[in-house]
Amino acid sequence: MSNNIQTITSKLWAMANELRGNMDAGEFKNYILAFMFYHYLSEHQENYLVSNNVLDLAQGQTVNDAYRAQAFGEDLADYLDDISSSLGYAIAPEDTWASLIEKIENAQVVPSDYQTIFDNFNKNAALNAEAVQDFSGVFNDINLGDSRLGASTTARAKSLNNIVKLVDSFEYKSDDGKDILGEIYEYLIGQFAASAGKKGGEFYTPHQVSVILAKLVTCGLTESEATFTLYDPAMGSGSLLLTVRGQLPGGSKTGAIKFFGQELNTTTYNLARMNLMMHGVSFNNMTLSNADTLEEDWPDGPDEKGIDHPRRFDAVVANPPYSAKWDNHPGKLKDARFNEYGVLAPASKADFAFVLHSLYHLNDGGTMAIVLPHGVLFRGATEGKIRQTLIEKNRLDAVIGLPANLFYGTSIPTTILVFKKNRVNRDVLFIDASNEFEKGKNQNNLSDANIEKIIKTYQARQDVEKYAHLASLEEMVENDYNLNIPRYVDTFEEEEPIDLDEVNRLLKEDDIAIARLEEEINAQLRLLGVEV
Repeated sequence: MSNNIQTITSKLWAMANELRGNMDAGEFKNYILAFMFYHYLSEHQENYLVSNNVLDLAQGQTVNDAYRAQAFGEDLADYLDDISSSLGYAIAPEDTWASLIEKIENAQVVPSDYQTIFDNFNKNAALNAEAVQDFSGVFNDINLGDSRLGASTTARAKSLNNIVKLVDSFEYKSDDGKDILGEIYEYLIGQFAASAGKKGGEFYTPHQVSVILAKLVTCGLTESEATFTLYDPAMGSGSLLLTVRGQLPGGSKTGAIKFFGQELNTTTYNLARMNLMMHGVSFNNMTLSNADTLEEDWPDGPDEKGIDHPRRFDAVVANPPYSAKWDNHPGKLKDARFNEYGVLAPASKADFAFVLHSLYHLNDGGTMAIVLPHGVLFRGATEGKIRQTLIEKNRLDAVIGLPANLFYGTSIPTTILVFKKNRVNRDVLFIDASNEFEKGKNQNNLSDANIEKIIKTYQARQDVEKYAHLASLEEMVENDYNLNIPRYVDTFEEEEPIDLDEVNRLLKEDDIAIARLEEEINAQLRLLGVEV
């Protein structure tokens, strides 16, 4: 993180904490992150208008001045429609960020203004049918009537004004003039996740874990002209998807990746939409869904002949909720995602349901990496049967044990499972990285060196003493398909042998020293007239 980003984020975080008062950090994020997004959308629209000569700015004239000089009248609808056709959304002249700031400075904001702004945005979001899913309702999580903002509508408006002014008070540029708003936004998401405790884990995967998953699914790939398709079935804030983009050769090029993601929590789904767009992902290159992944399968996609087929992706990454409950009624065995394995994950533990769903949507040549609790490696009953079938079908590629206390809200150690469909070898690589980490105050961290060792070991697929083992199919069968990592990677450290002769010699020396001290004490006592 550059010094400029660190400076801005530190100040912004400190000021945000002052503003939120007694509001929970996880709830306050809905306000500050949403206003940062609105700021981004408004400025993005202004840049589009100026660069495409939709608005002619005279020397020293602001966009607001140009708006006032241009009487839209009946042409306003056409104007908004044209913007929406290009950007996917449209903000009316009276609702721009610059206009809002001007009203606040002139004390012209009335309590209902914020609701009007967001209502207008929702209305205009319907102008572009292809983008309506990406923008509609994205600000619905801002509770303008929350009493913790203020006891009266005027007090609440004042609190909202303060948040807007805070967001507006920074120049979101790096030292070299690069736009860093997306990076700051991502940092704040992480900060809010850390402050939210257990709830933080519901919407954010620690960056170092995301980097491992991203490197695993992009190993061996080179820059390609073909569009890379990426899917996260439990996408949270979308940070994991963005991390994969950073690891994919050529991933930063416009249109290089099409992002697909599904998230059950509506607030978190809105956060993901904002996060991706603030990192420059166009609505044309993202398809996100607010739904229950295990109940509502990802919609089919048409092939070149227009016939619907199950949608498959070049890579799947996931950090789903651990051992969540799900509805595993017998009818689910008819679901194409699960029927190949003959049994369903137990109702109290949906871990393997997420595995099978994700694997079903993986391309034959793709790679999938998923984070799960260690129980999936050794629990029996139906989970044992699913594990056996996955191994027999040669889907499992690697098992990587991570250190404990890496994630927000849980201290349990986790494991990364890597799957492929086009495997030739029958072996599985086991890596025990559970003891290699940097101790943190509240959480443990993985250093760049820790991550690099995991990835290099994965690529080499060779035994590393007390760290990795390439297990044959026969070994796994012999272990009754139990994949508990200590069965394959011996990390036991032998203690140095004890020299009993030396121990006896030292004991004798101690006895002599004790006897000498006792004699000295007795002599002193006799001098004092004490009988001994």
